[in-house]
Parts: sequence; C-alpha cells; structure tokens
Amino acid sequence: MHPSNCSLPAFGARPLASTPRGIAAAVAVLAFALLAGCVTVNVYFPAAAAQRAADKIIEQVTGSTTPAPGTPAVQPKAQSTPQTQPPSSDAGFFGRTQSMLASAAGWALTSLVPAAQAAEPNLDISTPQIRVIIADMHQRFQRLKPYFVSGVLGMTAGGTIAVRDQGAVPLMQRATLAQLVAEQNRDLTELYTQIASANGHPGWTADIRNAFAQRWIAHAKRAGWYYRNAGGIWVK
Repeated sequence: MHPSNCSLPAFGARPLASTPRGIAAAVAVLAFALLAGCVTVNVYFPAAAAQRAADKIIEQVTGSTTPAPGTPAVQPKAQSTPQTQPPSSDAGFFGRTQSMLASAAGWALTSLVPAAQAAEPNLDISTPQIRVIIADMHQRFQRLKPYFVSGVLGMTAGGTIAVRDQGAVPLMQRATLAQLVAEQNRDLTELYTQIASANGHPGWTADIRNAFAQRWIAHAKRAGWYYRNAGGIWVK
C-alpha cells in the first residue's frame, strides 16, 4: 500500500455545520473520502499460492497420489487496530475534531486494504481450458515417464522438458520422442499462460512459469530424475 501525494484541506475557524457534533461528523466523513481517493493498493504475485497450484497440477500430470511436500505455509498477517484515546471532557471543540480525524484516518487505512493483509487465496486452476491441458499432459506423460526414469529426459530451469541423452534412444524412436517432447512443452507453455489469464493477471505468466519450474525440479529430485539448472548443467 502506497499513499499517493495528496493532503487534507486545512479547515479555518468558519463552522462547517450548525453544531460541533455535526462538524466533527462531517470532518470524519471527509477524511475517509479523501483517504479512499489517495490510497492505492499494489497487487503482488502470490508466490506461495502459485507453488500450491503447481504441486497440485504436477500430481495430476504424473499420476502421483502423495501430496508434494515442501510447499511453504501461508500465515495470515496480523491486522493492526488503530489506537485512539478518548478526548478529555475539558478538551476544546477542535481538539475533539482532531481526535476524530485521526481515528477516521486510521480506520480508513486498515479498512481499505484488507486484501493486502490477508492470506493469499488459492489460484484458479479449474477453467475448462486448464483441465483439458492437464488431461492431455497426463496422457502424454504415461509415454514419457520411462524416458525420465532412464535419464533420457529431464526437467529444465524454464519449466519445460528436454532430451538429455538422445544417444540412449533407439533410432526408430527418436522422431516419436521428439514429437512428444514438443507437444508436452507446448502444453506446459500454454498452461502457464492460461493460469495467469484465469486469475485476471496475464502479466503473471513469467512468474507462474518460474513457480512451476521450481516445483517441477523439486519433483524431479524426489523422483530421481535429471534436471538442468540455470547454468545449463544436468543434475540428478
């Protein structure tokens, strides 16, 4: 949350309402309206939610029935409650008005940005397009899995798959394997785009890809597969 460069107008001695109570109420309402116009909320990429989504989809694609461990838990952030002190009985009218103004400002700040302080929600990965992609990838993975187990294939740091040892593949199978890899990578790329769009932020596509790449590599480590790190080195 970043307040923009705006300021509250200064009030002179001329009354704004017929009674002190009316003036105080008017000031409080005006303060809230001004804060509502001045406060903007930045939407940050929900990294933990993306990793949870990645783990769920990886389980569906690979046919795993055991939830992938290691997903960081998300704890709700504590919301601060504005602390105000009741005005003293002998305080002047403007002292009471300032107290109400401060209270209204604090309440507005905490009320306008509850989403920024709440726990990250799960990403939507249930659209028809996403379900079709997952189903296709699952079917294709049944043919690709032996190549992962044998070390022919591996995951990459870019969230895709690649042939690590083509020499270990019989000549008659190489064209078929190359086609399967190309199709799986096409679906992986489309999956990341669809998840970002389904959640209303197409600009998150690269972040979604990175989150999935991390979880795919974590899965490869547990399964004993190869993966290619950011430096281009294959690791098992």
